[in-house]
Amino acid sequence: MARFTPSQLRLVMSLLGLCAASLLGGGVRPTSILAEEVPVSDDGYLFHDSHFHLTNYVQEGTDIRRFLEIMDDKVGRSMLSGIPLQQKWMYANTGDFAPTYYTQTDAPLYYYSFTDAIIAHQYLQLTPEERLRFDPMITGFNPTDMYAADHIRRVLITYPGVFSGIGEFSIHKEFVSSKVSGEVATLGNRALDRILDFAAEVGMPVVLHCDVNTPFPRPNQDPYIVKKLRELADRHRDTVIVWAHIGLGRVVRPVEDQIGMLERALADPRTKNVHFDISWDETAKYLVESPETIEVATDLINRYPDRFLFGTDSVAPKTQEQYLTTYRIYEPLLAKLTPEAKQQLLKGNYERIFDEARRRVRAWEAENIKR
Repeated sequence: MARFTPSQLRLVMSLLGLCAASLLGGGVRPTSILAEEVPVSDDGYLFHDSHFHLTNYVQEGTDIRRFLEIMDDKVGRSMLSGIPLQQKWMYANTGDFAPTYYTQTDAPLYYYSFTDAIIAHQYLQLTPEERLRFDPMITGFNPTDMYAADHIRRVLITYPGVFSGIGEFSIHKEFVSSKVSGEVATLGNRALDRILDFAAEVGMPVVLHCDVNTPFPRPNQDPYIVKKLRELADRHRDTVIVWAHIGLGRVVRPVEDQIGMLERALADPRTKNVHFDISWDETAKYLVESPETIEVATDLINRYPDRFLFGTDSVAPKTQEQYLTTYRIYEPLLAKLTPEAKQQLLKGNYERIFDEARRRVRAWEAENIKR
C-alpha cells in the first residue's frame, strides 16, 4: 500500500481542519442535539448507515425487503435516500447501451422528483416495527429552484410520518454538476437558503454533497468553494448540516490550508450543528492510504467523537458483501479508535441526530397538517 509523504500528510490533516473551518467559520449557536443527551445503544449491530441510496441514477434499485435481508444482523438502522438526478438515455450518444451511471455517457442529467414517492412507497410497505430501522430522506428537488422548499413541505404533507431529513443532494460535484440540465447549483443561491431555512424550522438534518475543490486545480489555487461554504454555514446557524464525504471525491483530493483551522473550529462549542460523514470508498482511500494517514484521522475522531458519522454511500446493493465494502475498507481506522469514539462514529451520532429529527418532524406534522 502506498505511503504518504509528509507533505501529503499535511494535506489530509489540513482537509479535516478545512472541513470544520470552511463550514463552521462563522460561528454557530448551540444546538439541542448534544452528544451527551442520547445514550448509545449496545445492540450488537456493526453500525447505523448515515448515507445510503436505495435507488440508482435510473431510479432502479434494491427492494426494501431485500435490503432488510442484506442489513440482517450487521446494520441496525439506515437513512433511506433516493437519487435526485436521472441519467438520460440518449440514443444518439450510446445507441442500444442503456447507461445506469453518470460516468457511462455524455448525455445530461435532470432532476427527478418522483424519487421521493418511490422511497415513501417502499417504506410504507414495511411493518411498523420494520420502519423503525429506517429514516427516509427527501431528495427530489432542484436546489436552484425557489420552489424547492415548497416541494419538501408538500412531500411532508403528502406522506406524514415517513420522512426524517433532506438529502443527499449535490451542489458542486465532480463530473455531475456540468451534466445537469438547466441552471448550475451554487452555494450562494437563494433557493438553497430557503431549503436550509425550512430544514431548521422543521428539524430536518441536511446531508449536503459539496466538493471541497475543483477536480483538477492549478497549483496553489485558492478554492473559492471554501469561502462559499463558510458563508452558507454562517447564514444557517440553526440547521443541522452533514457534509457528505468531507468534501472529497474520485479526483477531488485534500486541499492545503493551515492546520490551526482544525483546533479553532472543532474546539468551538458553538459549532455542534455541523457534522461530517466519512462515507464512500472514494473517501476512505484518502484516510486509510497509509499508517500515517490512519493515525492522523483516528487522532482527530478520538478527540472530537461527536462530530463524525459513518456511512456506506452504497447505491442499490445486491449483496451484503457489496454493501459492507466501505466498512471493511475502514477496519484499520476503526481499530485505532477509542471505544467511545468508535461507538459514536458508528451508531451514537446517528441515533442522536435522527432520533431528534423524528421527534421534531412528527411534531411539525402534527401542528401543520390538517386532519
